Amino acid sequence: MPIYKYRAATRTGDVVEYRTDAPNKFALLNKLKTNGLYPISITSVNVRTDKKAKKQKRNIETSNSILKQVRTEQIKKSMDNKESWFKRADNALQKNRAIKKRDIVVFTQNFYLLKKADFNNIHALSTVIETIENPTLKAIVEDILLGVEAGENMYTTMEYYGSVFPPIYINMIKVGEMSGSLTNALQQAVEYLESSEALNKKIREILIPNLVQFLLLIVLAVIGTVIAVPMIQNAFDAFGSSAQLPAITIAFSNFLDWISKIWYIPVGIIVAIVAIIMVYIRTPKGKYKFHYFKYKMPVFGKLIYAIDFSRLIQSILLNLKNGQRIQEALETSRNISNNLVMLSLIETAINNITVGQSWIEPFEQSGLSTPMITEMLKIGMQTDLVEMMEKLNDYMQIDIDNIMQKVIKVLPQIVQIFVGIVLIFVVVVVLVPMIQAYMGGWMLEDYTSDLL
Repeated sequence: MPIYKYRAATRTGDVVEYRTDAPNKFALLNKLKTNGLYPISITSVNVRTDKKAKKQKRNIETSNSILKQVRTEQIKKSMDNKESWFKRADNALQKNRAIKKRDIVVFTQNFYLLKKADFNNIHALSTVIETIENPTLKAIVEDILLGVEAGENMYTTMEYYGSVFPPIYINMIKVGEMSGSLTNALQQAVEYLESSEALNKKIREILIPNLVQFLLLIVLAVIGTVIAVPMIQNAFDAFGSSAQLPAITIAFSNFLDWISKIWYIPVGIIVAIVAIIMVYIRTPKGKYKFHYFKYKMPVFGKLIYAIDFSRLIQSILLNLKNGQRIQEALETSRNISNNLVMLSLIETAINNITVGQSWIEPFEQSGLSTPMITEMLKIGMQTDLVEMMEKLNDYMQIDIDNIMQKVIKVLPQIVQIFVGIVLIFVVVVVLVPMIQAYMGGWMLEDYTSDLL
């Protein structure tokens, strides 16, 4: 077999030089690529004597051993230097575009299809990388591939990119890898991502139009009052109208004059209040109260809790289907939400199981879960928990849809009420005095012309 001498660069930029045997240069190129080496030069080496051939053979064995060592060290170096992964992803993010949820969905779908076709993780990841268009996500998946090649699980590397992959997504991958059912986990991850994307789309369709309408109204009201009120006052003075400005217009005009002189005081007060609130919610106590407020606030509180609890149910159900007990399922799902209240409930549920108490009790006593939910969980613990969890998951999706329908009805009504209040204020403060001013001026000019 021909002997070749080659110089190649590693992914870290180091240059190595060795000899090895290969059927031809093309086979050697593939061998180098497989081992993560990029050839600089390849030259053929002639073997003249048996003695030299034996020496060459020893060199080949040594080079192969060193090649393997270089590859191992390269992977180890890459795995140990996690910060470089973040740096590469951050650079890609700055130079290109951010990762969208749709990018994650497409990546997961393609990866699932390859796993379904019996591809191993390395082969599947290597193949799916070529299909990724987003450069940031591509860099991250390349890092995941490095981790898998080094013997780590996929979820281990994904945890370093918690801002990209949702906690429940990472948890699904983790459970799938630990249970040997990664293909099923990927299928469930695709379903979860698609349902989550559909839910977020619905929320955006509700919020954005109403928010735009609300902000536009505020801008128009501010412009209408701040600009129009002084104009009205000038109109009265110019026309010499005997009509009197409404008391509310005079009061608002005086308020604008006063606020223009000491604007820095209310602005400073507002900034101080916001700063105090921001500092407070960063403390453990303040953050917990803020997260609790999220679950209890009008209109959106029930929706936020229902979504978080639904994700918890989905995670527990997945873990139970993969053979975990309820305590293990809860422990695996403990980071399913960023809300401290939900995390506290999960932690309390785990502790309750440890001391022989009901894990459902914390959710029941919190006052956040409906009696329907807690009763279904209690029945599931007495019968078939997996089956009841499936029914509860379906129920939660229906419950979320119902809550969203209520939000769709209530939110526009709230905006319309506010719009009505603002319009009444604008009419009374701006339009009525403006009509009086111009009518008075027109009547005054007409009377003066008759006298002349």
